[in-house]
Amino acid sequence: MPGGRPAPKSKFVLVGPDNAAAAAVHRLVDRHETFATAESLTGGLVAATVVEIPGVSANYRGGFVVYATELKHTLAGVPQDLLDERGPIDPDVAVALAQGARERCGADWGVATTGVAGPEPQDGKPVGLVYVAVAGPAGSRVRELRLEGNREAIRTESVTSALVLLSECLQDASAAV
Repeated sequence: MPGGRPAPKSKFVLVGPDNAAAAAVHRLVDRHETFATAESLTGGLVAATVVEIPGVSANYRGGFVVYATELKHTLAGVPQDLLDERGPIDPDVAVALAQGARERCGADWGVATTGVAGPEPQDGKPVGLVYVAVAGPAGSRVRELRLEGNREAIRTESVTSALVLLSECLQDASAAV
């Protein structure tokens, strides 16, 4: 770059599920905090991605794969009236899943995924509509995704997006201190 300096490189590259997982886990290590997961459409891929990181057992408490709607209530604690009113693919359901993972696993942070990976729409929701959420000590954040591609691509991008959101929440929490 003529006459200037190159932009500083980030400590973590947030592209792909493995790098997003590493970034989130390293931030958790720095903060001495834990996390848990509640997954629907990703079917355990968030958990499988983070447990590939050596030493993550100090930070990852565990989680739930709540593919069936009734398990979102019975295992993760999503209010039944919310599920009855809006169905399982909803931003408030994603937040409730993240809060349930956090509370029921005794973690500082909860991460959740819910949505439609396809190949067919579900409950009137289009393929690729996904909600990822994070619940932490100071509140919750949810992100709506409109993803394209096949089932594998949608699930992989959902994992990456959930872990990026966790990393962003951790960064914001560190900046607020």
